[in-house]
Parts: sequence; C-alpha cells; structure tokens
Amino acid sequence: MLNKQKRFGELFPDTFFLNKEEPEQLTDFLRMNGWIAADEKIACLEKPGEGNMNYVLRVSTDRQSFIIKQSRPWVEKYPQIDAPIERIVVEAQFYKVLSEIPVLQSYIPALKGFKGESYIMAVEDLGESSDFTLIYKKEEAIQTSELTELIQFLSELHQIDVRELREPFPANQKLKQLNAEHIFHYPYLLENGFDLDTIQEGLQALALPYKQDEALKDKIIDLGERYLGLGDVLIHGDYYPGSWLRTRKGTKVIDPEFAYVGNAEFDLGVLVAHLKMAQTEESVIKAVLQEYVMPDNFDHVLFAGFCGAEILRRIIGLAQLPLDLTLAEKAELLGWATHCVMQPARNGYLPVLNKSESGNLIDKSQC
Repeated sequence: MLNKQKRFGELFPDTFFLNKEEPEQLTDFLRMNGWIAADEKIACLEKPGEGNMNYVLRVSTDRQSFIIKQSRPWVEKYPQIDAPIERIVVEAQFYKVLSEIPVLQSYIPALKGFKGESYIMAVEDLGESSDFTLIYKKEEAIQTSELTELIQFLSELHQIDVRELREPFPANQKLKQLNAEHIFHYPYLLENGFDLDTIQEGLQALALPYKQDEALKDKIIDLGERYLGLGDVLIHGDYYPGSWLRTRKGTKVIDPEFAYVGNAEFDLGVLVAHLKMAQTEESVIKAVLQEYVMPDNFDHVLFAGFCGAEILRRIIGLAQLPLDLTLAEKAELLGWATHCVMQPARNGYLPVLNKSESGNLIDKSQC
C-alpha cells in the first residue's frame, strides 16, 4: 500500500488518497464533503469484496454504512497494468443517468456523492451480498428468475434515448482501448508472457491453434474495431457475473466503469458467453432471451461475434475466471466460440437469433 500511495502522491500530489489504514484522514475527507456529520465517527472500515479495477471500502459509522471507491491510474488487482484514472467519472455518470429512470433505478446502488477532483465516489451499501461468480461451478446454477431480471435490465438500458440525456455520456475511449487490448489482441499473441499451463495443465497447447489461426484473428480484429467505434446505445460494458449481485433487496448491477455509447450486441454477447461458460442449460438461455427487447437494427452476426470473442479471451487470455471445466470441455467451448466468430449464419447454437413479430429474440438456428 505504501508503494501505491507514494506512486499516487507523485502523480497527483494534491489529491486525497483513500487508505483503510488512515481512518482519521478519511474522516476529515468525509466531513469536509458533507458525506458524514461533523460529530459522526467511523466505527469500521473493511473491504466489501474482491474488486478488480478500483480501491473499494465499506465505511460503517455510528449512524450509517456506505461504500466508497476510488479509481487510481492502475488496475487495483494488477497494479502493473496502467488504467485511465477518470473511469470513476464514467461510473458516477452511469448511476446518475439510471437514477432518473424508475425501472432501472431499482437495479443499482444509489449515488451518495461524487468528488471528481479526488476520483472518489460514495454509493449505497447494499448490505450482505455476493456476486454471481459461483455459477461457474457445476453444482451452482443461476435461477431463471434472476436471469429474467438481468435480461430485463439490459432491455431497459438499451432503450434509453442517448440523444435526450442531460449531458453527453463520456466517450470512455481510454478504458475501451485498454479493454480492447485484453479482448481482441493480447490473447492471440504467441509470446505474451502468460503461461496458460499455470491455470490448467495442457491449456497452453490447446490455445496454440487459435493463436495461429490468421483467419480467426482477422475476424477478431474486425470485432475490435467495431467495439472501439461509435454506437447509439448506452451499454454497461462489463455485463458478466462479477458485475451482478445477489442482495437482500434483489438482483443488482454494479461496476459500470466500462460503460459507453456503443453496441447493444456487446452487452448481450458477453452475457450469453458467460452463461455458456457457466454451463447454463440451453433451454434456460433460449427461454429467457425471449424476454430481451432488441433496439432497432440489432445485428445478430455482431452479437454472435462478440459472444465468441468473449469466450475465447476468457479461456486463452489473461482475464481468467474460476471455471469448473475440464480441458475437453474448454476445447468444446473454444470450438463453439470460433464458429460464433467465423460462421454465425451456419452455427447450430444459440447466438444465431432473429426477430419475431413481437420484437423479441427467437432461435431460428435450426430452421
């Protein structure tokens, strides 16, 4: 922590540094910004969970509890990876936009405060909760009711008219570029310094044909360009089980720092990719996708491509998941994902979807 604090101080000498080991300084900061009363005292500071991008604390006082988080110029879980510090601005803006839409407001924590100059945000404490990453285990499964809620959230999010927002949503281009590197480039480097056999014996050899497949890599590059380009739909940008919470107040969605105005196909593709990696039953996925209301001009091929690219990068890239899969099961998924990217029109699986008369998604892959 001291090395991080020193590094942060050198880069941002006049900016408050959030540190669990300095409760007195944090108390002063919170009082100064009116987030706690002048006579209110911090009773406990703790990490609410394992964060990836930002430094996060649960602040419990003698009167209330809330979550405070700060973005730093690195990825908190991987400090050696630089990241744009202004990403917290994007997250705060996302919460502000959704807080004005009742049907979406219920899915997110309430925004308590935001100090852009300190890259710090405070939000509602959702209490005892857990993310959905347990669904990667074979003995765990996502509930159909939960999945329906997650689909409904996307449907409502993707129907927001971004032209009517009070202020333009941040482009978030720097964080998009960082994300694109890890989705569309890094996994396909023959020598990237990451030995996949440390994850699972034999995975390095399994990944090699995909790293050498020039036709596949050309398609992946095209998808990366679409990802980095402009779109017309506000998307979450990281819609996977680590961003979904089970709470006493129901299913919640958090960590939208990757949000931007882009392609709805990316959010939906990522969701389906993770359901596939969690071995969710096909019938469940198909049934719930009937609930998704597509924006105009939804591109099924693009959706399939993003779905496949997400599976590929999660299995052969740096951003590994606690997947409960054998090497043979990963091989099958990699083959399926490649078909999603290369031949979506002839894919006999879920990502080939078409629009029904009611405007929802139905599976036509067997037609």
